[in-house]
Amino acid sequence: MTTQVRPGPAAPPLAPAASGPADPPLQARLRAALPEWWPVLAGLAALFLPTMYSLFTGAWIGEEQAHGPMIFALALWLGWRKWPDALARPAAPSWLAWPLLMLGLALYLLGRSQQILMFEIGSIIVVLAAVMLAKLGARALRVLWFPFFFMLFMVPLPSEVVAAVTMPMKMAVSWATEHLLFAAGYPIARSGVILQIGQYQLLVADACAGLQTLLTLEALGLFYLNLMRHPSAFRNIGLAILIIPISFSANVIRVITLTLVTYYLGDAAGQGFLHGFAGMVLFLTALVLILAVDSGLQWYVARRRGGAR
Repeated sequence: MTTQVRPGPAAPPLAPAASGPADPPLQARLRAALPEWWPVLAGLAALFLPTMYSLFTGAWIGEEQAHGPMIFALALWLGWRKWPDALARPAAPSWLAWPLLMLGLALYLLGRSQQILMFEIGSIIVVLAAVMLAKLGARALRVLWFPFFFMLFMVPLPSEVVAAVTMPMKMAVSWATEHLLFAAGYPIARSGVILQIGQYQLLVADACAGLQTLLTLEALGLFYLNLMRHPSAFRNIGLAILIIPISFSANVIRVITLTLVTYYLGDAAGQGFLHGFAGMVLFLTALVLILAVDSGLQWYVARRRGGAR
């Protein structure tokens, strides 16, 4: 015996679920925020454009502070990348913005009037942080913490600190250069930080093996870590620590390059265009070493995970 099932009435089609308005695209959100931020940007430009002009025509031309424009440009780029996330946070202006703004303006006035570069450049960071607190609040400032931290590397340290740390670094770089070239068969000798190769004498200057170079390369490594965003804490901390020997090795390679250029092409070549080219060699060498060390750490972390299974 079979039972016949009669088809019932067709069910009505399901209505689409109600949805809210789509989120505006990034360009639209940034464009909507511009009218509110134009007066702030104009005020910051009026305050800091004289400082920028002085830096680009003064301190940032020399070798010791030549990393300043690079650090500032990279920090602005990092802030631009994080800006949509900062705008997405609920605005909660903080009262801490006003004492912080007063501190930043006081640093700027003191640094500008007394020509204290550390205060003048440091005030840029403090004032920008105060503006963020006044407009968007602490949550947005936490989103942008790394660009603000990164800008600290463009603030020059007191000359006493730089001199105290730079001299041992120059001695170590000079010693390593002498022993490596002597082992390679070159006629080289050393007296302090002065290298004698053939008929030429070379003074290892602060810009070749100084604290500012170490800080610049450390900033380069931290920038690389921020872009890569490795999930492994061991890999991040290990690479940040190993930036110091990487910096030392890159400085040694730079001094060896300048020494060999002078030995083969003469003093004019060593102190001319090729001297600036050796600075590019320094950063390219450091970048290659950072990538190599990071790859080694990645291999080690993967091996440990594979062995733990």
